[in-house]
Amino acid sequence: MIRKRSTPLLLNSKQPMGLLRPAVLAIAITVTGLVQPAHLRAQTTAQGQSQGARTDTTVAAQAKPAKAKAWYENIRIRGYGQVRYNRLLENNPQLQCEQCDRSWGENGGFFIRRARIIFQGYVHPQVFIYLQPDFASSAGTTGNIAQLRDWYVDLGLDKANEFRLRVGQSKVPFSFENMQSSQNRLPLDRADGTNSANANERDLGVFFMWAPRVVRERFAHLVNDNLKGSGDYGVVTVGVYNGQTANRAEANDNQHVVARVTYPFLVRGQIIEPSVAAYTGMYRITPDQRTAGVKGRADWDYRDERVLATLAIAPQPLGVLAEYNVGRGPEYNPATDSIETQSLRGGFVTVTWQHRARTQVWSPFVRYQVYDGGKKHERDARSYDVNDVEFGVEWQPHANFELVAAWYQGDRRFEDKTRPINEQVGRLMRLQAQFNF
Repeated sequence: MIRKRSTPLLLNSKQPMGLLRPAVLAIAITVTGLVQPAHLRAQTTAQGQSQGARTDTTVAAQAKPAKAKAWYENIRIRGYGQVRYNRLLENNPQLQCEQCDRSWGENGGFFIRRARIIFQGYVHPQVFIYLQPDFASSAGTTGNIAQLRDWYVDLGLDKANEFRLRVGQSKVPFSFENMQSSQNRLPLDRADGTNSANANERDLGVFFMWAPRVVRERFAHLVNDNLKGSGDYGVVTVGVYNGQTANRAEANDNQHVVARVTYPFLVRGQIIEPSVAAYTGMYRITPDQRTAGVKGRADWDYRDERVLATLAIAPQPLGVLAEYNVGRGPEYNPATDSIETQSLRGGFVTVTWQHRARTQVWSPFVRYQVYDGGKKHERDARSYDVNDVEFGVEWQPHANFELVAAWYQGDRRFEDKTRPINEQVGRLMRLQAQFNF
């Protein structure tokens, strides 16, 4: 038997050309694909992709679909802190304001006014959460303790979230300055006339809000661009809340009702926002809010209601914020040594001019305020008569730091059972350093 010798396949071999044709054809096809014009290659690729998944071998086709973000990846963390000193050039240590700043007056010193951390974000396209504790709160004589400020959920009722339900502890939509964050406000404290409506501006309840998308964007612009906005509490808001103020349980099975209408008009590049608001309910003076022996109603329930008008003009560069409210509520009467339902009235005007110099922002301001009425959440629904003026300047060298210097001069009468005759007049220089992160 004769064996055939195995010979390597070489181009110079004398084997028939038929054996080389498959290899030559494969090389030709490859070279043709490399030199093919771009538009023809794209057409060929598109034709191949149109044949379905069986013939699509691209990397993109083989890649796994992108994994949706976990809810916690949508949470934003931010915050701010404020440190104050109020005793410079002070001429009356008995001049105080419990609701404003507990470091006013006698035995006051350096003071951490706020230490806030905020967790916020959409955990679902129609579910927004907001959590804000404050680590500079006080309980009795103990300061710098943690206390809840906000914990609420905004539930969108439509895909654009123009209709919302806010459920939880939040600011009551009454007064532009009350809703405006202390991080953005120019005067160091809120005005007595409007801030007396709600201690810490907050309560627990349910609020319906509506605002079209374009207006919600305008609300965000006012805050994000340092135009001293109040935040987004809707164009039309109606709510029901406990009425005993923040972090206090319901005491009389009688909820408060609030309503507000506002609109930020754009007029020749300026944003002008008028609004009206009102609330009503029954407020109970609880035992821990009364001095032993003070007289009052048998059930300690008092009518608590107000109506408010506001005009806000964003500082571009001139800014104005004016508010005035009238109503009735509980107030201590020194003449009868009792807590009675009495009328109240008061408001303020703040004027500012915002000057921007490169990264720095200077905001000089002046505010005048008056108030005649009670503060339901203070001891014996303390009676007040306030007439004061404050002027100063806020300096922001960059977004993470602010310094405020303000001069205050006022005449304040504040009376309860232990101080039935108490009027204090004085002045002081106030300093505040604020850190934003």
